[in-house]
Amino acid sequence: MDQEGTILSIGSQKGQGNSTMIKNVVFDVGKVLVDFDWQGFFDTLGFTPEVYQKVADATVLSDLWNEFDRSRMSDEEILEGFLKKAPDCEAEIMRFWNNIGNCIKRYDYALSWIQELRQKGYHVYLLSNYPRRIYSQSIEELSFVEEVDGAIFSYEVQTVKPEPEIYEALFKKYQLNPTECVFLDDNRNNIIAANKMGMATIHFHTKSQAEEELKSLGVE
Repeated sequence: MDQEGTILSIGSQKGQGNSTMIKNVVFDVGKVLVDFDWQGFFDTLGFTPEVYQKVADATVLSDLWNEFDRSRMSDEEILEGFLKKAPDCEAEIMRFWNNIGNCIKRYDYALSWIQELRQKGYHVYLLSNYPRRIYSQSIEELSFVEEVDGAIFSYEVQTVKPEPEIYEALFKKYQLNPTECVFLDDNRNNIIAANKMGMATIHFHTKSQAEEELKSLGVE
């Protein structure tokens, strides 16, 4: 999952030739439908400030985290890479690794928002950078997956946003016309990439802000 969102806002954008009515709402998951609160989880582990920073730099803030999302490497290879970055923090990294799903907390509005959109006749999809290990440890928090029309998680296709292949995987699997889709994501780079693929886009900050921008695109 993306370590953090961007502080830059580009608002809603219309994709190329996006005069077509929006039929499909595509959500990112982390920081949109669930909180990826690794900092809060670290706080519960009782790390000293020094250990906290070492474990963070070796895991969620490392270049390996993107590969963790991609899941082309095995979990064993990823863990080995984390441990090599901070060998003096092996016990602490293992505590994080073994309970990593505790970083995920579903937002209260997630399920009802999806259900409301579907009741209004929109198709709802998920497109998320998400490692297989975190997915397997956070299934309960992702119960809304059962309510959507389809989902692509990065670990399934071994490609990550903002790479075009992950967007193409969504379009192909569900036979979607990009110009009939609006994509909501908290990460600016992912929004720019989706826009280049032809989707209308909303840079997500809050649910109320996103709902206002959805209205401007004709999604009531």
